Amino acid sequence: MLVNFQFSLMKHIVIVGGGFAGLNVAKELGNRKEIKVTLIDKNNFHLFQPLLYQVAMAALNAGEIAYPLRMMLSKYKNVTVFKGVVKTVDPYNKIVYTDFGAIEYDSLVMTCGAKHHYFGHNEWEEFAPGLKTIAQAAEIRRRVMEAYENAERSQNPEEKRKLLTFVIVGGGPTGVELAGSIGEMNRYYLSKYFKNIDPKEIRIFIAQSAPALLHTFSSELSAKATLALEKLGVQILTCCKVTNIDANGVEIGNERIEAATVLWAAGVRATSIGKTIGFSTDQSGRIIVAEDLSVPGYPDVFVGGDQACFALDHGGTLPGLASVALQEGQSIGRNILLDLQGKRRKPFVYNDKGQMATIGKNSAIAERGNVRLSGLPAWIIWLGVHIYYLSSVKHRLFVLMQWGWSYFTFGHGARIVNKEWRFYPNLPEPAEPAEKEELIADNACVLDSNDLALKGNLDNSEKSF
Repeated sequence: MLVNFQFSLMKHIVIVGGGFAGLNVAKELGNRKEIKVTLIDKNNFHLFQPLLYQVAMAALNAGEIAYPLRMMLSKYKNVTVFKGVVKTVDPYNKIVYTDFGAIEYDSLVMTCGAKHHYFGHNEWEEFAPGLKTIAQAAEIRRRVMEAYENAERSQNPEEKRKLLTFVIVGGGPTGVELAGSIGEMNRYYLSKYFKNIDPKEIRIFIAQSAPALLHTFSSELSAKATLALEKLGVQILTCCKVTNIDANGVEIGNERIEAATVLWAAGVRATSIGKTIGFSTDQSGRIIVAEDLSVPGYPDVFVGGDQACFALDHGGTLPGLASVALQEGQSIGRNILLDLQGKRRKPFVYNDKGQMATIGKNSAIAERGNVRLSGLPAWIIWLGVHIYYLSSVKHRLFVLMQWGWSYFTFGHGARIVNKEWRFYPNLPEPAEPAEKEELIADNACVLDSNDLALKGNLDNSEKSF
């Protein structure tokens, strides 16, 4: 089915993905009379992913880092948001095929993001969830809290040791932030609420294949981050390769760590739609783009965010950072406007604003060029940057209040454990005897013979219509 839009002479721009890149394209094109914009995303909200780990660790609630796309774009009268899944694209006939129909476009912007890469072992996802979505954050929170709850009541020393062992695979920013958060939770919060758990019994491991953590940072800052994690009780395993993950732990070479909770932060790859369409991609599935972020040979198709492979002049490619996606989205939007004005497109130039990672309370690292900060100054900058880039004043206020409360009271967010929502999850199953009893109407509701006659007349009158 072709979804037909009546645009007359208006140009139709279709944006796939409501992340940082797609959202900023829509904003650049908003309220332009000569343009109709359609944004398609599988969710109806924009997610501030840099703080997703705090949802996983119960420091924030999901609603504090997610914001409805329609609300964010409501002031742009020419922007329509559809919740749906894009299956493929026909770049020759300029048609996007979705799960609710086909949509024609004049220009297409693909910002579909990335997913976890298990290096040929997708079966590991069941035992080691990654962190890219709110659902995954909720699952990680549930697994961590379930491990504590089960350890609190366990009488078996070996079982308790496994329950209190946490392994994070990957030593990038996400892995470091997760490990630091678990370490802080152990140090500041557990002894208050769990009477049968000794924080000294808890083991936290980071398994990193590289020689050091946070390899994109300078060796100086990487060493400081390692020291800060070790102070929180995190054990760093470097130059190691994970060979298997199952329900009971992790195998690293010939060694095995029995662990009830394993989290994946080792790698990501772009969504597969680029290969499905037939575009040229790199080893991570990212679509190779030209200097204006368009696909070579398809000037009407742009790619941004984690899905774009943008080569740098000095070698390498741009990393999958929020600041990169944000700037790419702005550049794509401006180049589309230049096309409509008949002007030459401008090449994308990335303004490197540096990189940051937080380890815990009063502990972070930040680097921009030759400027390197660590400890409290870096942590304050990290707080300010993340508060600034949240989507609304309300979200900034709520997050600031939550962080302030946690900082001064050593409190934490909701550590609620809840997964099953059904009363009857194992159907078909025999009903209990009480459930087989026949429903008996209240005496006040029993119809007498006159009422039955009236009901019969009403039924006959309904049939006559």
